[in-house]
Amino acid sequence: MQYKHLGSSDIQVSAICLGTMTFGEQNTHVEGHHQLDWAIEYGINFIDTAELYAIPPKAETYGRTEEIIGSWLTQRGRRDDLVIASKIAGAGEDWIPHIREGKTRFNTEHITQALDASLKRLQTDYLDLYQLHWPERQTNYFGKLGYQQADNEQALTPIRQTLEALENQVKAGKVRYIGLSNETPWGMMQFLNIAKDYDLPKIVSVQNPYSLINRTYEVGCAEISHRDDVGLLAYSPLGFGVLSGKYLNGARPENARITKWPEYARYINTQAVAATEAYVKLANDNGLDPAQMALAYVNSRPFVASTIIGATTMAQLKNNISSIQLDLDDNIIAAIDNIHQQYPNPAP
Repeated sequence: MQYKHLGSSDIQVSAICLGTMTFGEQNTHVEGHHQLDWAIEYGINFIDTAELYAIPPKAETYGRTEEIIGSWLTQRGRRDDLVIASKIAGAGEDWIPHIREGKTRFNTEHITQALDASLKRLQTDYLDLYQLHWPERQTNYFGKLGYQQADNEQALTPIRQTLEALENQVKAGKVRYIGLSNETPWGMMQFLNIAKDYDLPKIVSVQNPYSLINRTYEVGCAEISHRDDVGLLAYSPLGFGVLSGKYLNGARPENARITKWPEYARYINTQAVAATEAYVKLANDNGLDPAQMALAYVNSRPFVASTIIGATTMAQLKNNISSIQLDLDDNIIAAIDNIHQQYPNPAP
């Protein structure tokens, strides 16, 4: 395993992070524990979760993923060897305890309520990284490229107030570092500049989608990562498994995510399928596993602090973790960039 600094923090994280949103839905309690055991055995020290998980989100499985991780942490007793990250949900369903009438406020009340509940489920007294799962404001995330101004955007929590609320959690010892998720360049710079101006905690990471079929992070955010030392935690590096090639030619493998929930069509539009065909052919022509090639590309980007993988089977997990051993040569990188020019960001 390789290790990198988590942005400007003093934490070293494995270059592969274990994503856990399948725990409690596609994976049982026992299977989740098995994945965690294998990942740690291989050298992964970074585990990412969220209060919202399992996915797809629903009241019946809300918080279940954290509970599975918490029971594993208690049984294994290795908390201080690991980097545990979780997130507070943004605006959404009213069945999330701190959300009222569909609105989250990233203020002291909501952050304290959400964080304390996550800590209880995870059976730990601190998180190494606490993230805002998506912005409180309306902006372009979750597959949206174009920005539309909100006509009736209600009063938002000032970012300074959010940072002060998070600072309170840091001072209380409940959180070591803070980060963002599904954020834009404007949002990243607001958090960075306000933190600097008022001597408040600095974000050390942003968890955004990044893959061969979605390189939008490179347009504005990557330079911020470089110049302000904010590491990207790349999620959906396989585009919901699409880049493995398993959905090509209309295939729908049993129990696969898009088979079970076809409404998750973000990564299987016509252009994304065409791009995936090209990437899979490139991998096959060069004797590479398509999923490992896709992950190795993300691993190789200098602004990426860690690549978040997820799996529903142990075979997938082992194959994805092994991508850390693959170094892509200049010819493969050039070929990837040529395909990207033909199909730029078909699945944001």
